[in-house]
Amino acid sequence: MKKQFILLAIVTLSAVFANAQPPEGKALPGDAYGAVVNAKGADPITTLPAKLDGDNPVAAKIKAKVLDVCPKKGCWLKLEINDSTTAFVKMKDYAFFLPTAIKGKTIVLDGEAVLKTTSVEELRHYAEDAKKSKEEIEAITKPKEEIRLTANGIVVVK
Repeated sequence: MKKQFILLAIVTLSAVFANAQPPEGKALPGDAYGAVVNAKGADPITTLPAKLDGDNPVAAKIKAKVLDVCPKKGCWLKLEINDSTTAFVKMKDYAFFLPTAIKGKTIVLDGEAVLKTTSVEELRHYAEDAKKSKEEIEAITKPKEEIRLTANGIVVVK
């Protein structure tokens, strides 16, 4: 009986995670996700690259525009740093997700930032999540050094 219960629990949890969707919502100014974030005192994301030093994580409270969001679950974001540079964001402990409506909005993020080399496999995984074409995914052949943020909380400001 105990084995059947454990098996049923595993199957149920698998089904829940397999059918995960981004949360509903319009991502309006004031909408918050994860830990509570006060938007006051946030630095523009353009100041972040100068603060990073190799693999050493730094606390970050930044304001940035969302360029992209995971359409599958809302589990990652891409933020605009400047015209040619972006930052990649994951949610701390996978504790919260974001609606796809957050794309194009300006947010304040409280968390941690680091420079990281992302593997080809991981880059391809995120490209699949973003529903890129097979050709675009196969064109990813080199690891990429990028700014990675782990968000404790996010609030929409514009």
